[in-house]
Amino acid sequence: MMREIDLLFMACPFYGKRRISAVLKSRGHEVGVDLTRTLMRRMGIEAIYPKPNLSKPYPGHKIYPYLLRGIEIERINQVWSTDITYLRMRHGFLYLTAVIDWYSRYVLAWRLSNSLDGIFCREALRAALARGTPDVFNTDQGAQ
Repeated sequence: MMREIDLLFMACPFYGKRRISAVLKSRGHEVGVDLTRTLMRRMGIEAIYPKPNLSKPYPGHKIYPYLLRGIEIERINQVWSTDITYLRMRHGFLYLTAVIDWYSRYVLAWRLSNSLDGIFCREALRAALARGTPDVFNTDQGAQ
């Protein structure tokens, strides 16, 4: 079975445990996803595909001081925050950004994108700014 998995993986290194299991089943082998995963782990192989890497800061990016240390949030529009996360889809990722008011925990604006360009982040910020202006706008200073 491991030989079959190795041959499949060498031909299609982007196949994961589910796809390899399905191909083996179509070839008449009685194998499930669990056994395929176990054998692939034993062989030290895993599917090759782009994985999200959103938390590394951009080299040379200026690091700004954290302005919220010791500050008590007491009212709406005192502090807003934004961040980006990814949502795994069947064939890739969607990226979600949201702007939130810290005091009310209200989502002021959000946008989805299928790429990590900055346009959807600016659109979310513009939509939030149409509702008012915060004293402090906080982000995590990630690579985006």
